Order: sequence, then structure tokens, then C-alpha cells
Amino acid sequence: MARTQIGLNIVSRLVNETMNNLLNAVRTDLLDPTHLIGAAVWGAVFLIIALLLAAAVRRFARRMEFRLSDVTGLRFASALAQVLVYLASFLLYAHLVPELRALGTALLAGVSVVSVVLGLAAQNTLGNLVAGVALVLYRPIRVGDNVQLTSPKGLITATVMQVSLGYTVLRDTDQSEVIVPNSVMANSVVIRIEGTRAASGSVASQPSAQSDPPRHAG
Repeated sequence: MARTQIGLNIVSRLVNETMNNLLNAVRTDLLDPTHLIGAAVWGAVFLIIALLLAAAVRRFARRMEFRLSDVTGLRFASALAQVLVYLASFLLYAHLVPELRALGTALLAGVSVVSVVLGLAAQNTLGNLVAGVALVLYRPIRVGDNVQLTSPKGLITATVMQVSLGYTVLRDTDQSEVIVPNSVMANSVVIRIEGTRAASGSVASQPSAQSDPPRHAG
């Protein structure tokens, strides 16, 4: 009986030591970005943080819309801020994981070739982004403006719904969405109909109806 008890104690001690070693290894791997498990955990952490920050930006922008008469710049800045949040989170995560850091160093070593390839591939995208910034800064059109412009259907009258990072979204009198690249919008001749701007709070639901100016008897 004594030998059996000693054997059981030895087995129990070995099991406890094995479990403790496994738990310590799992804990170490969970926080170590050099391991696959650790990299995945840190990736999930950075993704959750980015989602929370982007949601906070959207919530702040929605609250500010009620205090502004022109929400064009606010919505554009909100979209840009959300993109920057995700980009910053990815860069911090890439700097934390050694494999991604080494990949970034290798890409920087061939930056001349990569920049030319990316520049050619993203030429239209960057052009639309720059044009969007110009539309927001110079404000030839604003959210709620009723404008006339040429489309594949001919001359249309539409209400500006949103100036996003890449495209300007309008809604015509047939309630159809007209999506125009910002670069095209910035280089086109657009007629802005004065006195027909919709209220910023009602733009997203329904464009304002146009009314003919009163005529005075001559």
C-alpha cells in the first residue's frame, strides 16, 4: 500500500508539473508576437481597438452634424479619420510582429520599384482622393445643393448627398443614385441652383423639391 501511495504521489506531481508547464507555455505564446498564437491574439486586439476608435469617430461626427449647417467637410473628415485609424493600427501591428517588420524592411529596400508600381496602380484612386480634398476645401458644391450636370442620360438635376473619399453621391429627380468620381466632379461644369439647398438633417432621406421663383406681374 505504501508503494502504491508513493507511486500515485509521483504520478500526481508529474501531472501537475506538466499542466503548469503547458499553462505557462500557453500564457507566454498568447503574449509573444513571435509565435503564431501570439500574433493572432495581438491582431485581434488591434482590430478591436481600431473598430472601437472608428465607431467613436462616427458617433462624434453624427453628434456634430446637428450643430453644423454644412456637413460636407465633416463627413469627408470622418471618413478620412476612420481610414487613418485602420492604417495606424495595421502599421503598429506590423511593427510589433517581427515577420511583418522584416517584410516592411524588404519592401522599403525596393521602394523605388514598388512606388512606381503602386503609383501607376493607384493613380485614379489618389486622383479621386486629392479631388475630394479640393471639393471640400474650395466647396464649389456642398451636401444638400441641387445641381445640374451632364450624365450618360443627358442633363440631369440632382441633389448632392455625400462627398466621400473617392466619389460624390447624388440623387436625381427619379430617386436614382448618381455616383461620380471626385476627379470627374472637380473637372466638370456643374450648375448650382441657388436657393434650393436642403436642410442638412433631411438630405439623407429625401431631396428638397424645386419650386419656380414667383413671378411679378409686369
